[in-house]
Amino acid sequence: MEENKNVAVEANTEETVQAPAKKSAPLNASVAPEQFDWDAFESEASIYDGSSKEQIEDAYSKTLSKVVENEVVEGVIESISKREVVVNIGYKSDGVVAAPEFRYNPELKVGDKVEVYVESAEDRKGQLILSHKKARQLRSWDQVNEAFDKNEIVKGYIKTRTKGGMIVDVFGIEAFLPGSQIDIKPIRDYDVYVDQNMDFKIVKINHEFRNVVVSHKALLEAELEKQKSEIIGKLEKGQVLEGTVKNITNYGVFVDLGGVDGLIHITDLSWSRINNPEEIVKLDEKIKVVVLDFNEQQKRIALGLKQLSAHPWDNLDANLKEGDKVSGKVVLIADYGAFIEILPGVEGLIHVSEMSWSPRLRIAQDFLKVGDEVEAQILSLDREARKMSLGLKQLVANPWENIQERYPVGSQHTAVVRNITNFGVFAELEDGIEGLIHISDLSWDKIKHPSEMIQPGDKLEVIILDFDETNHKLSLGHKQFLPNPWDELESKYPVGMELQGTVASTTDKGANISLDENTEAFCFSKDLVKEDGKTAVVGETLTFKVIELRRSTRRILVSHTRTYAEAKAEKAASEAETAKKAVKKLNNNIEKTTLGDISELAALKDMLDNAK
Repeated sequence: MEENKNVAVEANTEETVQAPAKKSAPLNASVAPEQFDWDAFESEASIYDGSSKEQIEDAYSKTLSKVVENEVVEGVIESISKREVVVNIGYKSDGVVAAPEFRYNPELKVGDKVEVYVESAEDRKGQLILSHKKARQLRSWDQVNEAFDKNEIVKGYIKTRTKGGMIVDVFGIEAFLPGSQIDIKPIRDYDVYVDQNMDFKIVKINHEFRNVVVSHKALLEAELEKQKSEIIGKLEKGQVLEGTVKNITNYGVFVDLGGVDGLIHITDLSWSRINNPEEIVKLDEKIKVVVLDFNEQQKRIALGLKQLSAHPWDNLDANLKEGDKVSGKVVLIADYGAFIEILPGVEGLIHVSEMSWSPRLRIAQDFLKVGDEVEAQILSLDREARKMSLGLKQLVANPWENIQERYPVGSQHTAVVRNITNFGVFAELEDGIEGLIHISDLSWDKIKHPSEMIQPGDKLEVIILDFDETNHKLSLGHKQFLPNPWDELESKYPVGMELQGTVASTTDKGANISLDENTEAFCFSKDLVKEDGKTAVVGETLTFKVIELRRSTRRILVSHTRTYAEAKAEKAASEAETAKKAVKKLNNNIEKTTLGDISELAALKDMLDNAK
């Protein structure tokens, strides 16, 4: 720029020299000191050679660019330092821009053209003040929309971390970079990306609020899709590959195979049962895996790790057979049974029915817990299917053997209530020997539920009623130890007995009749009709006759109607018998009939009619 200024000065000087002027020795001429014209120098006559200073300044200004404050102009980088960047915009002095405004462009160098905003043509120090940041901001919104429409890749500078992601400077606009869009792999430390320059793709613009969302992951995914297609196209089942553990979840491990991920399900990590994949692998660990399956359309690859080692069942003692005893540790418990690890990767199942001789099935947690060391007997062994069934109860004596000798029918014992149901009570005579006391054999009185009279853990006196040795079932009774109140009722209320009773309540079929404080009978509706034809009501006291005693249902049936209907029937039968005898006598004496007998016959006829 100084050269331009000199050229301008020389040009103007030449023009000035052509005009008539007072001759004097030029300042740059070699003259003796004593011959130098100091008066001419001090009066500037020799410099301007007769031309005005204003004319020279005007000619000089025409060689410079016109600068208008608050406008964007283009300039050339003259120099770069840590604090500032000097930019030449063709003005009489170079402008200064703060160096941090170019952080987004680490490749900036001297000679590059940049756009700057003129903040001040001349500050108090005479300095031209420029701003690259403001120039970018004025143009940035148009640039962002153009890049979005054309699906272009833009450069951005990650300024800081914020909630859920990062703030990125793109064309001078602060855009949001979600944490999930930084990379295709999980990010463990977001801070390492601060102060980094990266390429981005603009994925969303909110014109109303002027919000911009960018993604770096979108660029990686596009490239990754190409790599996936190439890698999957070369895959084969059974192929062994090397990869890096990328992510660990509860259900398995994701392995980076060099551009494409594969999943090792937790069941394919180890032949042994594990609770967490971290027991086998660690993040960023390099491992060898085998391809189990893959889907080229869905880009899914199933991998295996345990398949690279021999199956533990191959190491199982070849001499083991059914009936042998084995020892192991409980590794898993379900309601239906427990899995016992005999060797690492070799397990057997003890079903809950094989844990105890008790016929009442319970859950496996009642017998075992994870970590228990147990000894069991092999019940079945299938080496091809790699399955083994075990039993615990087989190692102890079967209490149901010779059950009839120890618990004969009719024998009395003490049992402990273990479980209560709607239909009865299960009581334990000894470990493994249980029997059922049906609700009808608990009490002579009628009860709705066994819990009305007994609770789990109570001791009961029981009698053996019956047994099923094959199915390991015992029938027990408890009420048999108590006197049967029905025997007393049968003697107290014999059939045919007449007694006073009160209608206590009615039902659809009849009424309950209170005979005393503790005894009720039942009377059907047809037997509640009184002699006057009306039906007895609640609270009415009448004479009833016992007509039936039902021991099976412990019910007394009575009738009020029979107390008077039977008496009428007996009277009618007696009158009919008397009439028959009279007719017979009349027939015997019919030949001796006289006129006086006619009145007797008429009376006899009336008597017969009444009897009918």
